[in-house]
Amino acid sequence: MKKLFLTGCLGLLFFSCSKKENKPVDANSSETTAISESPKNNLSGDQVIETQDCSACHSVNEKMIGPSYQEIAEKYSNKDVEMLASKIIEGGSGVWGNVPMSAHPQVSKEDAKKMVEYILSQKK
Repeated sequence: MKKLFLTGCLGLLFFSCSKKENKPVDANSSETTAISESPKNNLSGDQVIETQDCSACHSVNEKMIGPSYQEIAEKYSNKDVEMLASKIIEGGSGVWGNVPMSAHPQVSKEDAKKMVEYILSQKK
Protein backbone atom coordinates (compact mmCIF):
# COMPACT_ATOMS: atom_id res chain seq x y z
CA MET A 1 0.00 0.00 0.00
CA LYS A 2 2.85 2.38 0.89
CA LYS A 3 4.58 1.57 -2.41
CA LEU A 4 1.40 2.28 -4.38
CA PHE A 5 0.95 5.60 -2.58
CA LEU A 6 4.55 6.67 -3.31
CA THR A 7 4.24 5.66 -6.95
CA GLY A 8 1.04 7.68 -7.28
CA CYS A 9 2.63 10.71 -5.62
CA LEU A 10 5.69 10.58 -7.87
CA GLY A 11 3.50 10.23 -10.94
CA LEU A 12 1.39 13.21 -9.89
CA LEU A 13 4.52 15.22 -9.14
CA PHE A 14 6.01 14.38 -12.53
CA PHE A 15 2.96 15.59 -14.42
CA SER A 16 2.39 18.63 -12.21
CA CYS A 17 5.95 19.91 -12.70
CA SER A 18 5.37 20.92 -16.28
CA LYS A 19 3.43 24.06 -16.98
CA LYS A 20 1.87 24.72 -20.31
CA GLU A 21 -0.62 27.48 -20.78
CA ASN A 22 -3.72 26.54 -22.72
CA LYS A 23 -5.16 29.74 -24.08
CA PRO A 24 -8.33 29.60 -26.10
CA VAL A 25 -7.75 30.65 -29.69
CA ASP A 26 -10.44 32.59 -31.50
CA ALA A 27 -11.23 30.88 -34.80
CA ASN A 28 -11.30 34.33 -36.46
CA SER A 29 -7.94 35.28 -35.01
CA SER A 30 -4.65 34.94 -36.85
CA GLU A 31 -2.89 34.24 -33.55
CA THR A 32 -1.18 30.87 -33.42
CA THR A 33 0.35 28.84 -30.63
CA ALA A 34 3.83 29.85 -31.78
CA ILE A 35 2.94 33.51 -31.31
CA SER A 36 1.41 32.96 -27.86
CA GLU A 37 4.58 31.15 -26.80
CA SER A 38 6.97 33.76 -28.19
CA PRO A 39 9.99 34.74 -26.08
CA LYS A 40 9.33 37.06 -23.19
CA ASN A 41 12.04 39.42 -24.42
CA ASN A 42 11.28 42.10 -21.88
CA LEU A 43 11.54 39.81 -18.84
CA SER A 44 14.67 39.13 -16.79
CA GLY A 45 15.74 35.59 -15.92
CA ASP A 46 14.10 35.59 -12.50
CA GLN A 47 10.89 36.96 -14.00
CA VAL A 48 10.85 34.21 -16.63
CA ILE A 49 11.33 31.67 -13.83
CA GLU A 50 8.31 33.13 -12.05
CA THR A 51 6.15 32.53 -15.14
CA GLN A 52 7.03 28.84 -15.10
CA ASP A 53 6.54 26.06 -12.54
CA CYS A 54 10.15 26.13 -11.27
CA SER A 55 9.24 27.01 -7.68
CA ALA A 56 7.37 23.71 -7.34
CA CYS A 57 10.73 21.92 -7.27
CA HIS A 58 13.43 24.59 -6.72
CA SER A 59 14.19 27.54 -4.47
CA VAL A 60 17.08 29.98 -4.30
CA ASN A 61 18.83 28.60 -1.23
CA GLU A 62 17.12 25.38 -0.08
CA LYS A 63 17.07 21.94 -1.65
CA MET A 64 13.52 20.84 -2.36
CA ILE A 65 12.56 18.16 -4.87
CA GLY A 66 15.37 19.49 -7.02
CA PRO A 67 18.56 21.33 -6.11
CA SER A 68 18.56 24.97 -5.01
CA TYR A 69 19.70 27.59 -7.47
CA GLN A 70 22.75 28.15 -5.26
CA GLU A 71 23.67 24.44 -5.49
CA ILE A 72 23.34 24.58 -9.27
CA ALA A 73 25.46 27.74 -9.41
CA GLU A 74 28.19 26.07 -7.34
CA LYS A 75 28.29 23.04 -9.66
CA TYR A 76 28.23 24.84 -13.03
CA SER A 77 29.84 27.89 -14.63
CA ASN A 78 29.09 30.35 -17.42
CA LYS A 79 30.52 27.91 -19.97
CA ASP A 80 27.57 25.60 -19.20
CA VAL A 81 24.80 28.06 -20.14
CA GLU A 82 23.93 26.36 -23.45
CA MET A 83 23.85 22.88 -21.91
CA LEU A 84 21.74 23.97 -18.93
CA ALA A 85 19.33 25.90 -21.16
CA SER A 86 18.85 22.72 -23.19
CA LYS A 87 18.16 20.77 -19.98
CA ILE A 88 15.44 23.24 -19.02
CA ILE A 89 13.77 22.78 -22.40
CA GLU A 90 14.35 19.03 -22.85
CA GLY A 91 14.33 17.88 -19.22
CA GLY A 92 16.94 15.72 -17.59
CA SER A 93 17.72 13.11 -14.97
CA GLY A 94 20.46 11.45 -13.01
CA VAL A 95 22.61 14.46 -12.13
CA TRP A 96 20.87 15.37 -8.86
CA GLY A 97 19.27 12.07 -7.91
CA ASN A 98 16.43 9.85 -9.03
CA VAL A 99 13.68 12.42 -9.61
CA PRO A 100 13.78 13.63 -13.24
CA MET A 101 13.23 17.23 -14.19
CA SER A 102 10.36 17.47 -16.61
CA ALA A 103 10.81 19.06 -20.01
CA HIS A 104 9.66 22.63 -20.60
CA PRO A 105 9.28 22.79 -24.39
CA GLN A 106 7.21 25.97 -24.14
CA VAL A 107 10.33 27.88 -23.00
CA SER A 108 12.32 29.49 -25.80
CA LYS A 109 16.08 28.99 -25.96
CA GLU A 110 16.55 32.72 -25.31
CA ASP A 111 14.40 32.62 -22.17
CA ALA A 112 16.07 29.42 -20.97
CA LYS A 113 19.46 31.15 -21.23
CA LYS A 114 18.14 34.10 -19.20
CA MET A 115 16.92 31.65 -16.56
CA VAL A 116 20.32 29.93 -16.42
CA GLU A 117 22.18 33.24 -16.19
CA TYR A 118 19.99 34.23 -13.24
CA ILE A 119 20.53 30.84 -11.56
CA LEU A 120 24.31 31.04 -12.04
CA SER A 121 24.28 34.54 -10.52
CA GLN A 122 23.15 32.96 -7.24
CA LYS A 123 26.64 31.55 -6.55
CA LYS A 124 27.62 32.16 -2.94
